[in-house]
Amino acid sequence: MTSPLTHPARSERWTPRLWGTLLVLCAAMFLDALDVSMVGVALPSIGSELDLSTSTLQWIVSGYILGYGGLLLLGGRAADLLGRRQVFLVALGVFALASVLGGLVDSGPLLIASRFVKGLSAAFTAPAGLSIITTTFAEGPLRNRALSIYTTCAATGFSMGLVLSGLLTEASWRLTMLLPAPIAVVALFAGLKLIPRSEREKDHRGYDIPGAVLGTASMLLLVFTVVQAPEAGWGSARTLLSFLAVALLLTVFVGVERRSPSPLIRLGVLRSGSQIRAQLGAMAFFGSYVGFQFLVTLYMQSLLGWSALHTALAFLPAGALVALSSTKVGAVVDRFGTPRLIATGFALMVAGYALFLRVDLDPVYATVILPTMLLIGAACALVFPSLNIQATNGVDDHEQGMVSGLLNTSVQVGGAIFLAVVTAVVTANSSEGSSPQDVLDSYRPGLMVVTGIALAGLLITLPGLRTRRPRESVLVARSPRTGAEPEPEVTPGSEVKSGSGSERVAVRD
Repeated sequence: MTSPLTHPARSERWTPRLWGTLLVLCAAMFLDALDVSMVGVALPSIGSELDLSTSTLQWIVSGYILGYGGLLLLGGRAADLLGRRQVFLVALGVFALASVLGGLVDSGPLLIASRFVKGLSAAFTAPAGLSIITTTFAEGPLRNRALSIYTTCAATGFSMGLVLSGLLTEASWRLTMLLPAPIAVVALFAGLKLIPRSEREKDHRGYDIPGAVLGTASMLLLVFTVVQAPEAGWGSARTLLSFLAVALLLTVFVGVERRSPSPLIRLGVLRSGSQIRAQLGAMAFFGSYVGFQFLVTLYMQSLLGWSALHTALAFLPAGALVALSSTKVGAVVDRFGTPRLIATGFALMVAGYALFLRVDLDPVYATVILPTMLLIGAACALVFPSLNIQATNGVDDHEQGMVSGLLNTSVQVGGAIFLAVVTAVVTANSSEGSSPQDVLDSYRPGLMVVTGIALAGLLITLPGLRTRRPRESVLVARSPRTGAEPEPEVTPGSEVKSGSGSERVAVRD
C-alpha cells in the first residue's frame, strides 16, 4: 500500500503539493519540539501563580511524557489501520484544543490533565507524520533528504522554544501554553488540503484490542514508575512491585502478539540487528541529552544565577548548528551509511559531555561551555536523522506506522528512564545546606552517568560498522506474461529487455 504521492516523489523534482505536504508534517514535529522546550523554562512562574509544589510541577512535564510515551505504540498501529491522514489530522486538532485549555486553566490538576491530553495527541501525530513521509518518499536519497528536513524542523522548534519561552514567560507563562495553538490550527487547515488521502490497511484480520490494551498499559505503568521512583525510592516496595507488574504485562503482551493475527507490533521486525541498534540507540541518544539538559539548566540558573533567557541562549548554538546542518545529512547518509554517522555522532556526544565535567562556579563560556554545545549540536545533527532513516529503511509501507511508533516510544521511554536515573544519582550525592561547590560536586556524578549513557550508545552502534553496505543489483520489473516464459537471469550492472526497451533498476542484494 502506498500513498498517492509515492510515485511523484520518486522523481528528483518535488511538486509544490509535495513540498506543502512535507511542510505540514514538519510543522507538527516543530510543535512537538517547541512545546517540550518551552514548558521547562516556564515552570517556576507556573508554580508561583498556581501555588504548586515542586513535586506537582514535575507532573506538568511528566504528564506530557506519560501520555506521549504510553500511547505511541497504539498511535503508530492506528495510523496503519485507520489511515495515516485521518489519524494525523484528528490528533493535530486535539493538540490545538489542548494547547488552548492549558493556557486558560487556573489549577494544577487541570493543567496536568491538559498536558496529558497534549502528549496523547502527540503520540498519534508523531508516528502518523513520520509514516506519511516514509510511504510518500522512496527509500534512498529522496527519503533521506525528506527526513533530514523533517528532523531539522524538530531541532529548530526545540531551539526556538528555549528562546521564546524566556521571552514569553516575562509577560505570562500562559503565552507559552497558548502559542502552539494557532500554529497547529494553520497546519490543520493546510493539511486538509495538501495531505493525500491514504488507504486503510485492507487485509488486516481484525484489531488487536488485547495487544493495544496491554501495550498501552505496560508503557504507561513503566513511564509512571520511572518518573515516580526518585520520590518513592528505587528500592521501595511500591517501585519494585510496579516494575514487577510492568514485567508481567510485557510478558503477557509478547504472548498475545505472537498469537494475534493482526499484532500491534510484529515481533519479527526486532530480529533485525539494524532495527534493534536503531531502537536502543534512540533510547541512549535522547536519554543522555535530556539528562544533560536537566543538569545544565539547574547549574546555570541555580548556581550561576543566570536568567531563563540567558540559559536559553547558552543552549542556542547547539540547536542552531543542527538547524543549519541537518538538511545536508541526507546526502552524507547516502555516501557513508547510517551506522558510520550514528557512531561518529555518539563519539562527538561523549566528547562533549566529558568536556563539560571541567565546569566550575566561574566558567568562561567561550572556552568551557561553548565547545560542549557545538559538539552536542554536531552529534544531534548526525544521530537523530540517521536513527530515523535506519529504523524505517527496508520496512514495508503497511508497517511504517508501527515502526515509527516503536522508534518514538524508544525515544520517550529512554528519556524518562535515564532522566530519572540521573536525578536519583544527583539526589543521592546531595545533602541539606550544602555550599554551591558541594552542589556542583553532586552534579558531577550525574554528568558522568550522562557520559556513560552516550558511551553505551556508541558501543551499541559499533557492531553495525562491520555490516557491509548493500551493493546495488537489478530487480526485474515483472510484466504480465501470456505463457510460461522463463525469467531472464540478471546480474548486477546488466540490462533487462522488456517490451518497451531496456530498464535498469537498482535495489539491494
